[in-house]
Amino acid sequence: MKLNTEFVTFPERLDRTRFVRDRFQQYLQGSVLDVGCFEAPLRTMLQGVQYTGVDIAGNPDIVLNLDQCEKLPFADGEFQCVICIEVLEHLDNLHRLFDELVRVSKNHVIVSLPNCWSDARVKIERGKGAFLHYGLPVEKPMDRHKWFFSLSQARAFFEGKAREQDIAIVDMFISEKPRNALVRALRRLRYPGERYHNRYSQTLWVVYQR
Repeated sequence: MKLNTEFVTFPERLDRTRFVRDRFQQYLQGSVLDVGCFEAPLRTMLQGVQYTGVDIAGNPDIVLNLDQCEKLPFADGEFQCVICIEVLEHLDNLHRLFDELVRVSKNHVIVSLPNCWSDARVKIERGKGAFLHYGLPVEKPMDRHKWFFSLSQARAFFEGKAREQDIAIVDMFISEKPRNALVRALRRLRYPGERYHNRYSQTLWVVYQR
């Protein structure tokens, strides 16, 4: 599947939620489970939808420690759509929870993963020594990534899980911060194909259909 790129930026957390609402509106129908919802802004953004949000903090409908969760407390196929946006990279049990997303969905599963290489690349190259989500603070942070992977690895994970779970990928795309077209073209010449995406793309999004 060819990956298209959508140029978008999310200065605030709510901007990403609005993007999810608008971009995936056709799938967010009936009953929706939002795994890792935090403050659950989608609850008020979605009209005529039976919304359920789960998380360990924020304003979820059900408080649940996803990192210690072996099984989501829902029946097979209970929700028409399950979403998990920028969450799996925070969990040690990433693989198990992914399987649970599929189990409790009836129609669609929407997942995104960040491109960790892109976020860290410049700071590592410049020897700054610290970057978001992977530092070593004195106090244990709440918002910490457990996995460090490239966009290519995220894609291989999504595609491998589709085969393993026997589900179809109906949409997969990259989001990237808007940049000057000439700069982007020059970068693509220097770093063709996956090398460009691993360096500069921000997020990989996928929609599965059962």
